[in-house]
Amino acid sequence: QIQLVESGGGLVQPGGSLRLSCAVSGPSLSMYRLAWFRQAPGKERMFLAGIRWSDGTTSYAFSAKGRFTISRDNAKNTVYLQMNSLKPEDTAVYYCAAKRGSVSDYEGAYDYWGQGTQVTVSS
Repeated sequence: QIQLVESGGGLVQPGGSLRLSCAVSGPSLSMYRLAWFRQAPGKERMFLAGIRWSDGTTSYAFSAKGRFTISRDNAKNTVYLQMNSLKPEDTAVYYCAAKRGSVSDYEGAYDYWGQGTQVTVSS
């Protein structure tokens, strides 16, 4: 059983930065792929970025490339999402998710989810 706990959300001004954290616990993490999704009000949950725990290989949605960076710290069992140049349209609940096996940007493929952390971009 994998457990995921997000933190780091909050209110930030447009143009600002924020780093989200996802504390990961459970067995055999090297077999998992971790990902960040977000869900804005009235919209579907959307894939942002993923990382393979075993070797750190990353993948990004087109919309996230250039402003968002996913990384992991094996020693701390934590996955991060660094977000820069934030815009009001980035306002959403951000979720950490985990799945075994291959890369996927489909939320239905993920077996484990955190509770989410709210990010609000506003002046």
